[in-house]
Amino acid sequence: MQFQKISIIGVGLLGGSIGLAVRKRRLAKEIAGFVRREKTITDCEKIGALDFGTTDLLAAVSGADLVILSTPLFQMRSLTEQFLPALKRGAIITDVGSVKADVVRELESLVKKVGAHFVGSHPMAGGEKMGVLAAKADLYANAVCVVTPTKKSNAAAVRKVEQFWKSLGARTLRLDAAQHDLLVSRTSHLPHVAAAALAGLILDPKHPKSQVGLCATGFRDTTRIASGSPEMWRDIALANRKNLARSVDAFVAELKKFQSVLKTGDGKAVENFFAAAKSRRDNWCACSASTSSE
Repeated sequence: MQFQKISIIGVGLLGGSIGLAVRKRRLAKEIAGFVRREKTITDCEKIGALDFGTTDLLAAVSGADLVILSTPLFQMRSLTEQFLPALKRGAIITDVGSVKADVVRELESLVKKVGAHFVGSHPMAGGEKMGVLAAKADLYANAVCVVTPTKKSNAAAVRKVEQFWKSLGARTLRLDAAQHDLLVSRTSHLPHVAAAALAGLILDPKHPKSQVGLCATGFRDTTRIASGSPEMWRDIALANRKNLARSVDAFVAELKKFQSVLKTGDGKAVENFFAAAKSRRDNWCACSASTSSE
């Protein structure tokens, strides 16, 4: 599979990693990218993420077969409306957004008006570091990429989007956008809220300085993702607020169950709490390792 031109809108960690992976696998004759600042163009050239970087949105999109939106969620509609005049007929647009229902609903109808096709995507990959200089060519290797077609989706476009992610080393999974948003509120968005809450609580400057000195490997590993972009996670939390609020409620209820047995000193119940968690996580790790090696 090779495209004449792939355009990446927003070249940070995710967009830059796409560019590096596309170049490594020779999936496009030209890799173009739209960025906000001139300095980012220099950074993109430094690591080889793009053939052509520009702050001109229409120039970035013009003639592209595949356009990938890799911007904050709340910018996607506005940017798409702006580049519609440059979008060629039959082009495919996808995205890397962590919340899908609103994006799919808004963008599918927009791009259809100019004879193009939108297919939502969400590669389950990333990291706490931001910017194109943190990009990696293997970021998507063995990652799950959810593709969220609708009844209106062009079948050929869906297949091409799935094949594109597979070409980057990902494993694709088709889900309805609403179901996707419910599931990731638990597996992706809730863990970030939990990490942020833990970091905020334990590292509160009101605590004695010795508190920080006792934060070791376990604390660092548990709170790693709290170092992610506050702006990005603000958008994700608000875009998926109903599902995330329910997931937070369920998490609080689970903590309260533990709190209850802890207060009563029920050693068996406390042990069962940890044993169930260990068993479930160990099984998940084993299944994940098996799937990745296939």
